[in-house]
Amino acid sequence: MAEQPADLTEQDKRRFQENALPLLDSLYGAALRMTRNPADAEDLVQETMLRAYRAFRSFEPGTNLKAWLFRILTNAYINTYRKRQREPRKVSSDEVEEFDLYQALKDHDPQWDETPENIVLDALVDSDIIEAIDELPEQFRMAVILSDIEGFSYAEMADIMGVPMGTVMSRLHRGRKALQERLWDKARERGIVKGPREGSVRR
Repeated sequence: MAEQPADLTEQDKRRFQENALPLLDSLYGAALRMTRNPADAEDLVQETMLRAYRAFRSFEPGTNLKAWLFRILTNAYINTYRKRQREPRKVSSDEVEEFDLYQALKDHDPQWDETPENIVLDALVDSDIIEAIDELPEQFRMAVILSDIEGFSYAEMADIMGVPMGTVMSRLHRGRKALQERLWDKARERGIVKGPREGSVRR
């Protein structure tokens, strides 16, 4: 790493090593979902850890370190890596039509009483699910990653993403609907279900 900050005590350095370093795998997984490129994900995690190390004196012991690190990760991604690419197109609420995976599966087979997870997720391989998440528009993808993969609360997500809680809930709802669409399409491609679905996210 770069030169160590002079005001970081030995106790701070030890706390950082003991508490922050074990979260590297989780940070890398999220970074990979954000950048969709392993080299960029590694760079993003390195930048995140460097920023976190330099600012560790400002972290309040006893609060959520993982959320604090993810806020730094998200800010680093937005401020550094996203600027390298064309600004992603925003998706408005008017562009998202409702799609209910459970209802679609019931319509597909009225006798089926299992949950969508038991029908589709168990039949798809992990790479299908990861690919479906990667295909989501950025603002939806980040909400799904933070909530459904990393397990953050709405309040924590609002802090990490720097948006109101209502925006978080809206993005997560639409992100999950968009993910359901993609999972249905992948299940149809694999012959798990047949026939077209109703409702889509227009691109």
